[in-house]
Amino acid sequence: MRLWPIPALNDNYIWLLADGEGNALAVDPGEAAPLQAVLDDRNLRLRSILLTHHHPDHIGGVAGLCAREPIEVYAPRDERIGIATHRVDDGDRIEIAFPACRFEVIAVPGHTRSHVAYHGQDLLFCGDTLFSIGCGRLFEGTPAQMLESLERLAALPGHTRICCGHEYTMANCAFALTVEPHNRALEARFEHVRKARSANQPTVPSLLSEELACNPFLRADAPGIIESLNALQIEACSRVDRFAALRRLKDSFRA
Repeated sequence: MRLWPIPALNDNYIWLLADGEGNALAVDPGEAAPLQAVLDDRNLRLRSILLTHHHPDHIGGVAGLCAREPIEVYAPRDERIGIATHRVDDGDRIEIAFPACRFEVIAVPGHTRSHVAYHGQDLLFCGDTLFSIGCGRLFEGTPAQMLESLERLAALPGHTRICCGHEYTMANCAFALTVEPHNRALEARFEHVRKARSANQPTVPSLLSEELACNPFLRADAPGIIESLNALQIEACSRVDRFAALRRLKDSFRA
C-alpha cells in the first residue's frame, strides 16, 4: 500500500491510500480537483471514501467525485452528511475490497458531535480530532468528551501513523513550547518541522509515539505543563481542567 497526503484548500490534507493494482481509497476529500489530478496522474481508480465529520472542508469534493462513477462512501450517522452509502458507528469494523484493507471505527466526539476516526493498516485517519502536536477546537463537544476521545486514540499502538486533516504543526509546536518549554523531544520535533516546511514538505503523518512525547493535549499530567499552568495562575486541579485550560490558551494563541 502507498499513502499520500494531498494538499487541498488552504491547509487541508486529503489522504489517498492505493494498492499496486490501481485501486484507491480517499479520506476527507474537501475538494475534488487536487485528488482527481493525482488519481489521473498515477492512473488510479477511486473505489472508496472515508469521511470523519461533516465540515465542508472535509466533504466538499465528495459529490463531484461520485458524479464520475460509483464510489462507496463511509460516513458517521449525521444528517449533515448527505452522500453516504454506508453509515458507521463506534466499534464497527469495515472491510474495503479494493484496495483490500480493514478499519475499526472509533467515535471521537468533541470537535463535532458525530466525529469518527478510522484505525487500520497501522494508520489512524483522525480528521480534526488529533493533530500533529495539537487537537481540534471544541465546536460541538465538551472538554471532557474531547479528552476522552483523545485518550482512546492515545491507547493505540505507538507505531500508529497519525493521518490528520490539516497542516498545523508549525503553529502547534510554537504553542506547545509555551506550555512545556523544557521538553527536549518537542524541541527536536520543532526543528524537524521547520526543515520540512522550509522545503515545502508535509509534516504528517507523525507517529503516535511522537505525539505522546510532544503533544500537550496528550500530556495534561506532565509536570512541566502543570508548572506552566500554575505560573499563569490557572486553577486546574483535574486532568479535564488542565486539558480545558490548554485548549483555551491555544484558542487565543497567535504564532
